[in-house]
Amino acid sequence: MDEKIRTELEAAAFRRLLQHLDERKDVQNIDLMNLAGFCRNCLSKWYRAAAEERGVPLTDPQAREIVYGMPYDEWKAKYQNEASAQQKADFEVSKPKH
Repeated sequence: MDEKIRTELEAAAFRRLLQHLDERKDVQNIDLMNLAGFCRNCLSKWYRAAAEERGVPLTDPQAREIVYGMPYDEWKAKYQNEASAQQKADFEVSKPKH
């Protein structure tokens, strides 16, 4: 597989991941962190870092809007729930120790 096709396939898979996350607004970021060790915010940080590496100016709020499909504050107000005590406890156990 040549590099151009690989990049196109990776981009398509990323777009599909964003679509899937958009369709599953019921899945909270803490759920993703507890199960997979990353969340929507992580994706937006990785996106911004990739842009920065290529000299493309992109702020954290702009990257979050790409990942969330709307401004982050709007997404939080519409879809984010308060984490339960159990979710918070699970996060403390599962978060990386640095």
